[in-house]
Amino acid sequence: MTLAIFDLDNTLIGGDSDNLWGQFVCEQALVDSDSFARDNERFYRDYQAGTLDVDAYLRFALGPLKGRSPAELAPLHRQFMREKIEPIMLPQALRLIDSHRRQGHRLLVITATNHFITRPIVDALGIADLLACEAEISDGRYTGEPVGIPSYHSGKVLRLRAWLQQQQLDLAGSWFYSDSHNDLPLLEQVDYAVAVDPDPILKARALEANWPIISLRD
Repeated sequence: MTLAIFDLDNTLIGGDSDNLWGQFVCEQALVDSDSFARDNERFYRDYQAGTLDVDAYLRFALGPLKGRSPAELAPLHRQFMREKIEPIMLPQALRLIDSHRRQGHRLLVITATNHFITRPIVDALGIADLLACEAEISDGRYTGEPVGIPSYHSGKVLRLRAWLQQQQLDLAGSWFYSDSHNDLPLLEQVDYAVAVDPDPILKARALEANWPIISLRD
């Protein structure tokens, strides 16, 4: 079965859900807003620059979940979806997803953002399969600690390989859509790499490799 793989943030949606969640928890006074907002923006700049310490970032991003259960957080996430995510959903992204679905391709989102944030977003996009950074839960509550290999940079390749083995699939004929140079390790693995509204580094690599460059925001 042909795989159509998608990055999420700034690819299928017109913004970064991780960064927006950071803004949201500040607005909801779940954190010390001033210091959290500064660190949130600093980590986002590191991500854009390709210098992110992903383990440090995950502990930071998962901090507001600590001691809370998924059930307690569900109403907050619904509000987050209404206020932050629904306004940046991209109709062209939905059409792209549907075009692959109609071709009988299996759809997968792989993202460096954590599973708590992204699962409802990916559900809204109509995609069942998701690989995301995982958060530890103990006694029914988030501990604030990440678990497993982060699905970031080359970690996306490692997570995908493990998933392919589990699903008894391979990358023959596969597609991957991304906006970020952080995804170059995975873009180099697929048969059809597509740069979506790419950052400058990815755009330069796409031009060099003759990969398609598209926009889902027009």
